[in-house]
Amino acid sequence: MIRILKRLFHLMKQYKKRLYLGIVLSMINNILGIIPIVCGVWTIKVILDDVNSIADLNSGHVYLLLGIIVSSILLRWLLAYLRATKQDSIAHEVTTAERLMIGDILKRVSLGFLQKKNMGELTTAITTDLAFFEMQVMNVINNIVDSYVFLMLTIITLFFFAPALGLASLLAVAVSSMGLQLIEYQSRKSSPIRQESINEMADEIVQYVRGMAVVKSFKQEGVASEGLYRSYQKSKEINIRMEKNFVPCDALHRLGLYLGTSAITMIAAFMALNGTMALPMALMMIVYSFVMFNTIEAANTSLHILEMLDTVAEKLQSIESAEFIDKDGKDVTISHYDIDFKDVSFGYDSRNVLSHVNFHIPQNTTTAIVGPSGSGKTTICSLLARFYDIKNGEITVGGRNVKEFTCDSLLKNISMVFQNVYLFHDTIRNNILFGDPAASEEKMIDAAKAARCHYFIMALPDGYDTIIGEGGSTLSGGEKQRISIARAMLKDAPIVILDEATASVDPENEHLIQQAISNLTHGKTIIVIAHRLATIENADQILVIDEGKVSQRGTHKELAEQEGVYKRFIHIREKAEGWAIG
Repeated sequence: MIRILKRLFHLMKQYKKRLYLGIVLSMINNILGIIPIVCGVWTIKVILDDVNSIADLNSGHVYLLLGIIVSSILLRWLLAYLRATKQDSIAHEVTTAERLMIGDILKRVSLGFLQKKNMGELTTAITTDLAFFEMQVMNVINNIVDSYVFLMLTIITLFFFAPALGLASLLAVAVSSMGLQLIEYQSRKSSPIRQESINEMADEIVQYVRGMAVVKSFKQEGVASEGLYRSYQKSKEINIRMEKNFVPCDALHRLGLYLGTSAITMIAAFMALNGTMALPMALMMIVYSFVMFNTIEAANTSLHILEMLDTVAEKLQSIESAEFIDKDGKDVTISHYDIDFKDVSFGYDSRNVLSHVNFHIPQNTTTAIVGPSGSGKTTICSLLARFYDIKNGEITVGGRNVKEFTCDSLLKNISMVFQNVYLFHDTIRNNILFGDPAASEEKMIDAAKAARCHYFIMALPDGYDTIIGEGGSTLSGGEKQRISIARAMLKDAPIVILDEATASVDPENEHLIQQAISNLTHGKTIIVIAHRLATIENADQILVIDEGKVSQRGTHKELAEQEGVYKRFIHIREKAEGWAIG
């Protein structure tokens, strides 16, 4: 428990003064809750004194009692208000900072990190887990700290009034603590399993929703939902098992407290009968025995939640401890944009993709990369953008190793247009401005016109303010592609990478997209991955990638006369496209 509290305090270290102040205010508030009991005992004493003619009951006693109760209520309200204003916002501030930090981390890690962490795990970390942390952490900390500090003060007080009462309460706490330790043990053992099931459910839901079109088209709702239902069933079984393990521990914890209440009641009554304790004091102890363990009784739920918060904190820590791919990078500025791959080798985990790749791309030239599927074409572009780090060799841009750059300073020189375009669930305007958020309206519209998408945008109900579905689902493939080109144009980077940008669009859209690409690539260093001859035949050089190596290089005319992969590629494409090059 102490270890977890330290971890949570560390997460909130920036706000430690407010945190500690809130805890103190909460403790004082709880202690003031005893005042009504004391007032009740005092009332009984005053009444008994009047009955026994020891002292007369007068209106002053009534007003004084009323004043104390009202004052304590107002003071408790004030303390609760001050605690809320000083402390409650800490959880919201911490979770906001954590979300922003995770967003920054995900921008700066290798894509391999994102592939190892499934989407469900990352999604729940940023949403569900942090929301749970936000709602629970302050209550749990206050409940636990208040419970144990208040109980400690209570036991000391009981020992002061009557050692027998203090001993009874101490034994009750010992039995209760055994139950709490078992609760903590069960929670520690179960929380990671429960968290894993939540991640699995989130991942299955994401896959099911994203694959809905495929599910419907193949009429395989049952097969597709099997994993989803299985994850639900697994979550149900885990939660039921946790509850079954939790109940006996909770029963032991509560039994200790109830025995303590009974013991204090019996001892106080016995002492009153023997005359060793005044009747009002005995009544106060009896009443208090039913109240004093309330805070510690509530601690069982808080301890269970505390373990779950520990799992959340550990998960966040694993994300935050991810190694930045540009941790040693600097803000590098380059004067030219030549690109060199020098003896580059790379693989995904144990699978080798590129082996000893060498090539040079001069500034302001067009290089086409062709080759069989899976040969490593897209991997070359990903390594240039430093989405991954190479295993061996060196990649330079403008004569500087890409490892010298920060991600931002490297990627500000590169625009990328992918075959599978992703647009954000936002307005068309904001999707285009993603290339340059500071661009003016006029500049944004000029980019859209150059990308041949202005007129279809203006035909939409809200023009540039039209909200498009997640991933651009409400637009056609060609429309999405042209918006992505407008976005790249607005960025206006000196290096442009086109990864199969026209591979899956219809001929009418392809014509428009080719015009847009011509506008985008004018006067820049171009790397294009394509299978269509019209896209690559005018390239300054063509790199043929086969089995992770550069098997051929040259112009279209040079390679077309050589026996090899490229010549076979030409014959296949001519047959597929229905025309031949003269």
